[in-house]
Amino acid sequence: MSSHKTLNDIEYWVYNDNFKLPVIVMVHGLRGTHHGLDLVAKLLPEFKIIIPDLPGFNHSKSLNVEHSIENYSKWLSTFISDLKLPKPPTLLGHSFGSIICASYAKDNPNNISKLILINPIGAPVLQGPRSIMTQISVFYYWLGNTLPEPIGTKLLKSKIIVRIMTAFLSKSHDKQIREYSLDQHLRYFSTFTNRQALNEAFKASISNDVRVFAPDIKVPTLLIAGDRDDVTKLPDQKKLVKMFPDAKLEVIENVGHITQYETPDEVANAIKTFLI
Repeated sequence: MSSHKTLNDIEYWVYNDNFKLPVIVMVHGLRGTHHGLDLVAKLLPEFKIIIPDLPGFNHSKSLNVEHSIENYSKWLSTFISDLKLPKPPTLLGHSFGSIICASYAKDNPNNISKLILINPIGAPVLQGPRSIMTQISVFYYWLGNTLPEPIGTKLLKSKIIVRIMTAFLSKSHDKQIREYSLDQHLRYFSTFTNRQALNEAFKASISNDVRVFAPDIKVPTLLIAGDRDDVTKLPDQKKLVKMFPDAKLEVIENVGHITQYETPDEVANAIKTFLI
């Protein structure tokens, strides 16, 4: 059961709203909303879960500055501070959210207890085997931001593009899981507030990765990765985990970049093992 709240024009959801429970603040990925982490949150009754919709997505107000990693990190610092939690929370980020959370963890080591990164962006997406797909995406977002507003926005919300994105991200052979992932993306992947915010966030997602922050993150860290993730390949995740002073890597087999949809039970179990 979750409750819907608003804080400084940011919409967020609270699961297991009990002040006695340890808190996990979760940050979703690019184009997503809190819905993307809903399955995992519901499997963690031992924790109070807080999931905001990032500024510029769903009904959360856009930032008044560029939607860069630095500015998202500053926003997250304010958001967590304004929650007035009794103790520093665990911070969890998926995909694009992993970069934001890593940046925050580097700059605010005393304001979180532990860090969890699900399918972290652990290698430059503009290089290597994934670069062709990235370049196509760069052109897509550029075109969507350049065309006249109604046409550009319609292109950015194209269901055909969302279907292609989902097929690339998901590796599960389970038809029901793939249908669920697609349904979620069709529902929520196009709820950005405006195309400028989306374009800026996309540029931030491909211009940064977790590696630059990892060596300076002092809190215990858990990485959770799918062994078939095409965004950050498993060998790159194994390199990434070694860059942290104190980190471990949990690998989930036969899944891709959206483990929170494909194997929420395994993701939740990994989180519990790490935190309890």
